[in-house]
Amino acid sequence: MRNKKKDYDVVIVGSGAAGMAAGLTAVQDGHSALLLEKGKTTGGSTNYTEGLFAINSYLQQEKGINIKATDVLSEEVNYSKYKADSRIWRNYINNSAENVQWLHDQGVEYEGVQAMGAGEATWHIYKGMGFGVIHDVLQPKFEQNGGEVLTLARAVNLAKKNNGEFEVTIRDNKAKERYRVNARAVVLASGGYLNNSRLIKEETSYDINRLVPVSSGKGTGDGLEMAWHIGAQKSGLGMAMLFGGYLKDKDEPSYKMMPSQMNTAAGQQPLLWVNENGERFVNEEVVYNFSLAGNALYTQAKVFSILDQAVIDKMVNNGNFMGLGIYVRRGQKMDKLQAELDKAVAANKSFVYKADTIEELAIKMGVPVDNLQKTIAQYNEFADKRTDEDFGKDPQYIQKVATGPFYGFELNVGAFCTMGGLRVTPANEVLDTNYKPIKGLYAAGNDASGLVGDTYGPNMPGTCVGYAFYSGRNAAHHINDYLKQK
Repeated sequence: MRNKKKDYDVVIVGSGAAGMAAGLTAVQDGHSALLLEKGKTTGGSTNYTEGLFAINSYLQQEKGINIKATDVLSEEVNYSKYKADSRIWRNYINNSAENVQWLHDQGVEYEGVQAMGAGEATWHIYKGMGFGVIHDVLQPKFEQNGGEVLTLARAVNLAKKNNGEFEVTIRDNKAKERYRVNARAVVLASGGYLNNSRLIKEETSYDINRLVPVSSGKGTGDGLEMAWHIGAQKSGLGMAMLFGGYLKDKDEPSYKMMPSQMNTAAGQQPLLWVNENGERFVNEEVVYNFSLAGNALYTQAKVFSILDQAVIDKMVNNGNFMGLGIYVRRGQKMDKLQAELDKAVAANKSFVYKADTIEELAIKMGVPVDNLQKTIAQYNEFADKRTDEDFGKDPQYIQKVATGPFYGFELNVGAFCTMGGLRVTPANEVLDTNYKPIKGLYAAGNDASGLVGDTYGPNMPGTCVGYAFYSGRNAAHHINDYLKQK
């Protein structure tokens, strides 16, 4: 269905957290807004998110959780090696509690607030996941306030007109035709470029053969490339939000592995990892920071996790050591694990190997038999001594590999999104190559740089989607000021 008119105050490219927050804020400020979604379903990768970052929110106050704003700021800019913009982080932190409150005021309900891994309790879990936030709350409110949503409508070109406004070329993905609309301001919120293999290859150091995008599949860099075409400055490229070991099933979409207990047992536990030579290479406790775990996996050509039947039974009966977000909770009893393993082995899935001996397992995985036997023998000695003499892992995680059958899993690296591409001001204005704002052009969410360095910081969980909501609203607030001045 075509849009209702040709001229809008604001056109928003992308319908995830950033785009929907920008659109709703714009119409609440009294502006006409058109929101473009190239797929059939709005929400993008936000649909799969679990919760957002904040400090000093009403939920944290109720639970007595006190986190100092300047401490968070210092930790995050240090984490980024000062590649992040401290002004952007400061403003985001200082508005984060209000961000949570605004969503609540629109109708979003929360399950509570919690930490992830070894991080701080900044993660505000919303009910119904991101899908519920977008489809049950924000989009209906946007449309009730007069906002228009077009699905199967891809923005393919952006041009700056002589009068300072923008012309947006839209391709109707169903009718296969193009048409144009005019906008006094534009918000680019197209979700980054994780699903654009050319940009990943050109702009990052990640091996695309091992990277497993677990997202909506629509983050192809549309907003970035349109902005670069009219002189926007490239910035902050090169980082994907990695989340550690992930099983790649060539027969299924990648997102289907998210709730799998087998996937969590194989890729997210602080147990035993070996490389292509059958050698340990890291303290596996790195899984408690999933982005660092992803980095660690990339230091080797191949990585396998090794589980024996005893540790599988332990996770089945007593619970896992580490979960995967809220898909598989930390400490959850893995009641489906054995059945999932048996099914994968019976189907000859390429990511799993089962054997009665370590020698047989090594042969199946294609690693040197002597090396793997030596590694496991030494690892078992460490378990007996209750000390990891190689990497200093906590003894509780040095679980002996001694009870067959034995399982080996080839681990790829899961990734949820990229963050960065366009240099922005603290007002989320897009800057040109001379560091001057392109008037009326804003970038939000994963299209905007300034929040990270080369690694995402899950030490403060929820920062990515929290920033998407915040930056979309922030852009809209400044658009309101900008349009009043025109």
